Amino acid sequence: MMMLAISLPFTFTSCEDDNDPDDDNVLNTGNVIVSENISGDVTWTKDEVYQLGGRITVLDGATLTIEAGTIIKGEAGAGPNATALLVARGGTLMAEGTASSPIIFTSFADEITPDDVAAGNFASPNLDPVINGLWGGVIVLGKAPISASNDNDEDVSEIAIEGIPSTDPNGIYGGDDPADNSGVIKYVSIRHGGTNIGAGNEINGLSLGGVGTGTVIENIEIVANQDDGVEWFGGTVDVKNVFVWNVGDDGIDTDQSWAGTLDNFIVVSPGGHNFELDGPEGSMEAGHIIQNGTVVANSDDLNSQDIINTDNNSIVTLRNIHFMNLADGQIINRVDATGVVFEGITLDVPADELSNYVVDGEVPGGVTAGGNPQADASVFDGWTWASEAGILTGLK
Repeated sequence: MMMLAISLPFTFTSCEDDNDPDDDNVLNTGNVIVSENISGDVTWTKDEVYQLGGRITVLDGATLTIEAGTIIKGEAGAGPNATALLVARGGTLMAEGTASSPIIFTSFADEITPDDVAAGNFASPNLDPVINGLWGGVIVLGKAPISASNDNDEDVSEIAIEGIPSTDPNGIYGGDDPADNSGVIKYVSIRHGGTNIGAGNEINGLSLGGVGTGTVIENIEIVANQDDGVEWFGGTVDVKNVFVWNVGDDGIDTDQSWAGTLDNFIVVSPGGHNFELDGPEGSMEAGHIIQNGTVVANSDDLNSQDIINTDNNSIVTLRNIHFMNLADGQIINRVDATGVVFEGITLDVPADELSNYVVDGEVPGGVTAGGNPQADASVFDGWTWASEAGILTGLK
């Protein structure tokens, strides 16, 4: 992992409301410093750059609206001081970018400006798309059901999200409202995050804990996150059009009986598993669907691990997914889990070598050699860093 030292050679004067872009709340960089939780209705506008000065929470009953084209930058920090945007249960995030004006979450070290976004230049001008762990990420929590248990193996309906200190009550997610609404997240790119708050406890690019079907999440790009790209912890929300590129751990990760659908996605060279799909952790059992995707397992930047990694009790249907650029030793690690269904899974390898890419050489029904990209890559044209970097070439 490449590390970047960041110094802040300036000071600022605090004000009564750090969510209000008053002059005394702006460093000489011109950034609006956000250092207090959001407790009311607040709008961030595209003519400013908003700098997260810590773990900023959209509290229960509050709404944060982020205009299309807005840039949000997280300061450096690790452990309990990791910067992140956290949407607590009952909070609402209205982050509606567009194909011509995406919303970009990135590191303070990133020199991208509103003028860049306005001109259609969405790549970082100074950070490579492999530099990770410079800040936290985006965490959305809701009241939809989860499958979880406590240390005594007793069912619990709510639990603390990983990546947030357990002492923060705003980090609790789960409940009994499958239609819970946490807002709208569209045309959003999240970059260079995933800082560690403790051993094995990094923040994902986008974490979704108990998020309900009332929430709209589509057209998401995750670039160079130290941990997973997108991780679901239970909940019922459907997500579509996701691009995950150069993350340090798993591309797509599911836990606690997420009961939604991921439709149309591309994963390029994660450092961990392409898919980490875990089973229920409590007695509640629900399955999810992952469909219409293209996976580039290895690139010049990173090499992945397992093709698909599941548990014995995983409940998931994988449908119409094509895997490219596979290497020896990369496998579908479990084919006997009764709750795992393969439909239209293709591996771009010779037919006589297919068994080398499945545990114990047992090729399950629904997995074949050959095939073509299955994702509609055109939906990522124009607004993603991946598009600007030419990563979509050969995936259409």
